[in-house]
Amino acid sequence: MTTNQKRSSVAAIVTAALLACGAYGSAATADDSFGPQDHGGGSDWRHDGRDLREIQTVVVIYAENRSFDNLFGMYPGANGLRHAPPWSITQLDRDGTVLSGLPAVWGGTSSGVTAGAPLAPQILTQAQTAAYLNTFNHPFSLLSLYDSASTIDTNPLTYTNRDLYHRFYENQMQINGGANNKFAAWADSGGLTMMYIPNNTPDHPLWTLAEQNVLADNFFQSAFGGSYLNHQFLICSCAPIYPGDGTKPINPAAPTNPGAAPVPSVLNADGVSLTPSATSPASALDGPPTFVASTVLTPAINGVFYSVNTSQPPFPPSGNAVSSTPPQQSVNLLATSTLPPQTQTTIGDLLTAAGVDWAYYSGAWNFALSNPPFTAGTSAANPNFQYHHQPFNYFTAFDPGTPQGAANRAAHLKDAGVTTPADVAGGTLPASQFLTDIQNGTLPPVTFYKPHGTVNEHNGYANVTDGDKHIAAVVAALQASPQYRHMVILITYDEFGGIWDHVAPPKGDMFGPGTRIPAIIVSPFARHGHVDHTEYDTTSVLRLITRRWHLPVLAGIRRRDESLVANGYPPMGDLTNALDLDHDRDHDQDR
Repeated sequence: MTTNQKRSSVAAIVTAALLACGAYGSAATADDSFGPQDHGGGSDWRHDGRDLREIQTVVVIYAENRSFDNLFGMYPGANGLRHAPPWSITQLDRDGTVLSGLPAVWGGTSSGVTAGAPLAPQILTQAQTAAYLNTFNHPFSLLSLYDSASTIDTNPLTYTNRDLYHRFYENQMQINGGANNKFAAWADSGGLTMMYIPNNTPDHPLWTLAEQNVLADNFFQSAFGGSYLNHQFLICSCAPIYPGDGTKPINPAAPTNPGAAPVPSVLNADGVSLTPSATSPASALDGPPTFVASTVLTPAINGVFYSVNTSQPPFPPSGNAVSSTPPQQSVNLLATSTLPPQTQTTIGDLLTAAGVDWAYYSGAWNFALSNPPFTAGTSAANPNFQYHHQPFNYFTAFDPGTPQGAANRAAHLKDAGVTTPADVAGGTLPASQFLTDIQNGTLPPVTFYKPHGTVNEHNGYANVTDGDKHIAAVVAALQASPQYRHMVILITYDEFGGIWDHVAPPKGDMFGPGTRIPAIIVSPFARHGHVDHTEYDTTSVLRLITRRWHLPVLAGIRRRDESLVANGYPPMGDLTNALDLDHDRDHDQDR
């Protein structure tokens, strides 16, 4: 029997075992209870306990585009695939009937992948994926998909597969009221949305970090949809606002030119689903859906237009920068894809007002500032800086054309260098302000780190392994820092990346929460080897920061928790359930 045959046999055995547990579901044991949990603060979450003063540095590492089940669905002790209910794993067609099988991967597994990204040694065509996926209707191992047609030994953790769309309204349509049974119906990637990737420890270092620290298995992206909106929620728990007169959006750079403003999305009467176009295939088996208008804006909601899908920042660096020498001197504010400057309160504003230092370190930030839009570095895939991944660059407080904005940028928006393939292979970090501050023990008390495209794990231009290895190198550097003894590190993903997960998000407000994503808490205070079932979302780290440094509560956090309570859920936790702040850490400060 060949290696591929052996692995396919193992995958078949695992699938059969999961199906025997009730279509991937089974009764939880006493040790695997996923019922209501203490949410780390409860109604008194703003009270500052004495022990929180032990936390002197909070670091957020923000990776890209993976659902929990995609990477950790087989993790022991977690609410993974074997707990998935039948109504979640069995996918429905667009008309609500049960699909006879999963759709093909439209365009094949490498469709649209950025040149230079690591591909599978034997990519699969659309027809090859249809031959496998059309035969069943449930989640599948990506290893099994490749093994069904590949004659080469396969390891999908190391492959860059085609992207899957991850947009505001489409995500809500896929969640389908919490049933999570229309992911295949409304995906542009066909059946690929139902994949999970089996662990192969050498190529999945974050699995090992989870084993050594805390894996949170009830952690949700704060907002429906994609990276752009969830980066905004990471810093302000708010959706950007596009100016308008209550009936139509208006670009303030050209208020009399209606063509300079984006058009709103067109929705059905339910207010959450997009209107399919007349030519959209009736069945998911016949092709990806198309819509009358799925745009960057919501329709007017109480007279307000919200920007919910990717728009470009109004300040450099921006994908809409005006061509100039040197580059990135100004931005085309007349482009419909440029978001006008924002003025909402951010966590940065609150920290600055409280005299607490903070910084947002971006991989390839200096590279982006000194190059024209979408410039390639060593390849089209590296560094692949994504302009919407620096959320503070949308805010008036960081306008480089004003003295205060320029000062704010110099103080808080910092560079983390360009990570090369040699860095990934060697477990090293590039020379940068980020590395210098880690090594000198001078990271601000609140630190955000965003890897650039090559190492952020986003389908379409990155794989899992390179991102995992890079993040593990960042964690190793942090653990060697003199600040680590009083540090909490949150490793999480911005959003689901268009990939199915079986857990229904709690019902909050009109923006989210969205699909469940992985989160790992690394710290000397961590309950090592623990799976934390507490309900969290992206802004749980803002709750921790707020509580630790006695900050006012952001309006979006207050609204989210009020909505959760009104819908019968407790407020989101603040990550303290993952920590043991009373434990004597003298002997594990270097863990």
